Amino acid sequence: MKKKTTIVTLISMVAIAAVVCCFAFLSGKTRQTGADPAMNAVQKVLSRDMQNDYPSTVKEVAKYYTEIQRCLYNEEYTEEELAQLCSRTRELYDQELLQINSEEHHLSQLSSEVEAFRTRKCQVVSISVAQSTNVDYFEEDGYSFARILCRYTIREDGEPGESQIIFLMRKDKDRHWKIYGWDQAGNVNPL
Repeated sequence: MKKKTTIVTLISMVAIAAVVCCFAFLSGKTRQTGADPAMNAVQKVLSRDMQNDYPSTVKEVAKYYTEIQRCLYNEEYTEEELAQLCSRTRELYDQELLQINSEEHHLSQLSSEVEAFRTRKCQVVSISVAQSTNVDYFEEDGYSFARILCRYTIREDGEPGESQIIFLMRKDKDRHWKIYGWDQAGNVNPL
């Protein structure tokens, strides 16, 4: 009888030790996952999988584009991340816009614009994209187009200002809305 009790006790202790080891392993793994540094704004924008998660509406395209712009003009990043942000904006552009604006020229121009923006001590305070119900859809030359208004609040040397941009988008062959162009709201017929 004493031998059976010893065996049962030994098996129970091994089982308890196994449960404690499993718990310790799993709890350590959770702590390691939680200890990962949070992604910054630039990394979050760049982490989007454009192949499988392309913005599905005009508003979502405009919203994602403005998130990229906010990163470009407000955040700190490396030269490599600048190139990646530029490339990401190009993924949102229509083929015609890409054809008239080479990647090298776009990156150079973007770098200059960001530098000038920072030299003037500007900051993008907020960006608001019009509601989906305020998108102007129309057909022209066999293409589907849409226009949407975005408001930018920018602070320059502590003074607030606002800029209103109307984005023109065209649906491509994959049925994705792509940015065809943009202009100041005052230069475009009202929506």
